Amino acid sequence: MTSPYLAPVQGWYAENARDLPWRHPGASAWSVLVSEIMLQQTPVSRVLPAHAAWLARWPSPASLAAATPADAVRQWDRLGYPRRAVRLHASAQLIVSRHGGQVPACVQQLRALPGIGSYTAAAVASFAYGQRHAVLDTNVRRVLARLITGESQPRPNQSVAELGLAESLLPADGRTAARWSVGVMELGALVCTAARPRCADCPLAHLCAWRERGCPPAPVSRAAPGYAGTDRQCRGRLLAVLRDAGGPVRPVALEAAWGDSGQRARSLAALIADGLVTRCADGSLALPGDEPS
Repeated sequence: MTSPYLAPVQGWYAENARDLPWRHPGASAWSVLVSEIMLQQTPVSRVLPAHAAWLARWPSPASLAAATPADAVRQWDRLGYPRRAVRLHASAQLIVSRHGGQVPACVQQLRALPGIGSYTAAAVASFAYGQRHAVLDTNVRRVLARLITGESQPRPNQSVAELGLAESLLPADGRTAARWSVGVMELGALVCTAARPRCADCPLAHLCAWRERGCPPAPVSRAAPGYAGTDRQCRGRLLAVLRDAGGPVRPVALEAAWGDSGQRARSLAALIADGLVTRCADGSLALPGDEPS
């Protein structure tokens, strides 16, 4: 039986979808993979120019694999969470060595790549290859929580039951399932938003369990910690020094970037543990691939 949700979402998506390069009919699987990595915890508006610049420089996994991790970190610039750049570089190398330079279509093979979890593997297999997989990002989870279970927000952690529900709503055909998934994702991003849902513009409003219940609010949650003064900000400052230096620097060069010596040492240790910084034999510090030969 055809889901009553499918046609409304398909019609809405055809009229309202954003023109994003990784959704173009001719977009490569590499473009989709790069976009999915970049979109992790980063808004589309910031990803668009970064994605274009990345593909202009490295249009294939092989071209990135031939570069150094330091090149990837510099190109990543201030997009945030720079471990993603190092993992994307490592993934490109494995795609070349294991898969002949082609992004694999198999979910299990995708999940074996560095930094690729269940969501990203399903997204690439679905959006790049038209396979039938439940693609559960934050937006999809929120739409389904409101539409089916009547909850304002999904639970903090994805459950087996939630995945089963998403899979039960997938059309049988892979291409149609992929279009359903991206349509629900877009609906959550543009209409069924977390803070100010525009229910009057929603094609599923007449079927929504949350609206039937009177749109009860979600339980109040603790506010996320700020960015200023955190170890994450400190790591970003230290990494910027190394990114801009173009080569190894002495540890003293990092002192001006962050005044708190204890926090600076802790953040530097975290960068080294994450593979973003290398301590060279002479005691200097460098991005991976910038070490003196």
